[in-house]
Amino acid sequence: MDVKQIPNLLSLSDHPVGFGGCRNDGTHFECCEYDIIIMDEQSGESVHKIADDYIRIRHHSFDDSNSDTLYHLQDLSIVNDNQWKLRMLLSKIKEKKEQLTMSYARSCLVDVGILANKAKDSLKIQNPFAGIWIKCASYSLADAIFCLNQKRPSPTHMMEIMRDMKTDKINQKFSIIHQILGIERSSTSLLSRMVKSTIGFSDMTENNGNSGIIQKKYEYFVANSLLSDCYFYLGYVNRNNVIKIRNQIHKNPEFIHVLKVGLDIENDPTVIDNQATILMQSANEILGNLKAQP
Repeated sequence: MDVKQIPNLLSLSDHPVGFGGCRNDGTHFECCEYDIIIMDEQSGESVHKIADDYIRIRHHSFDDSNSDTLYHLQDLSIVNDNQWKLRMLLSKIKEKKEQLTMSYARSCLVDVGILANKAKDSLKIQNPFAGIWIKCASYSLADAIFCLNQKRPSPTHMMEIMRDMKTDKINQKFSIIHQILGIERSSTSLLSRMVKSTIGFSDMTENNGNSGIIQKKYEYFVANSLLSDCYFYLGYVNRNNVIKIRNQIHKNPEFIHVLKVGLDIENDPTVIDNQATILMQSANEILGNLKAQP
C-alpha cells in the first residue's frame, strides 16, 4: 500500500499526518498494520481495513506536552503537513530526545512499583486481580528496559529484539520478566484460548476494530512457530487495555474471567507476593542507577 494515499482514502487530508511504527522503520512482518498519526486535536485511536491491510489511526493534539506521548511521536515520517506544524513539533522532539527517553523510562519504572504494590494490596483483601497487576508490572519493566536501550517498545517485535540485545546489568532483568510472564508455557492450545480472550477483552474495552489486528497477528505467529512472541504480544495487548481502564476495572469484576485466560495469570498468593517484591526491587535498582548517572 502507498502510505501517501492513506489520508485521501480515509479522509484525513485536512490535518497533518505522520507515519510511524514498524512499517515506517522497515522492521515489520507481513501481518503488521500501518501506524498513522493524525494531529487533529482529538484523542484515542481507531482501526480501519483497506483490502487486506489494517490501518491504525492514532489521534493527537499539538498542545499535548506529556513526555510519554511525545516519546512515542519520535521518528515519524511526514505524510501530510502543509503548514509545517508537524515538522516543527518533530524537530523540537528530536532536540529533547534524550530528556524524553529518560523521562519515559522513569515513568515506566514508577509504574512497575505502583502496579506491584497494587498486586500486594490486592492479595491482602483476596482480590483476584492481584495476578493481573503482576503481569502489567512485568510489561512496564520491559518497556523501561527497551527505552533505556534506545529501542521503541513494539509488542509484535519485542521478543525478537530481546534475543539480540547485549547482556548487561539492566538487560539481565529480562530473565525476571520472562519468568514472571511464564513465556515458557507457550503452546498452540494455550495461545488459541488466549487469543479468544484477548479479542473478547479488546471488544469490551476498545471496541475499535483492533480485534482484527490481533487475530491476524496471532495467525501469523502460530503459522511461523513464533509461539513465545505470540504469548508476549497477546499479554501486552491485554496489559494496554487493562491500563486504559485501571481506575474503573473494580466496577467490572466479570473482567477477571476473561483476563485469567488472556493474561494467563498466576493464582498462588505466595508466588504473586514474591514476584511483586522482585519487580519492585528491580525497578528501584534501575532507578537508583539512573539517579547515579551524571
